[in-house]
Amino acid sequence: MPAFIRLILKHAAFGFGISVGFTAMILYFNIGNLWHLVTNTADGPIAVIMLLVFGTITFGSVQIGYVIMTMKDADDDPESGKRDNVAVIDAVPVRAGR
Repeated sequence: MPAFIRLILKHAAFGFGISVGFTAMILYFNIGNLWHLVTNTADGPIAVIMLLVFGTITFGSVQIGYVIMTMKDADDDPESGKRDNVAVIDAVPVRAGR
């Protein structure tokens, strides 16, 4: 498996872990009376699964985006990102004839 794919899968798993923790905290602290709704309705487990899936998509995407945007290539030099000097071109007046 390529190293890049392994990197993406590893950080997607970190996003899943964050999602599990986030969902557990929402249910434990009973935010929006969600614990009561989940435990007292027939569709409660589906709601928890949806929280986990969509939380995993969100937190996994953020984690993967963060790690990709902060990667540094081996060939990056400390001078990268600076603009080259550009010659200044003087404006030349041009007469518009009728």
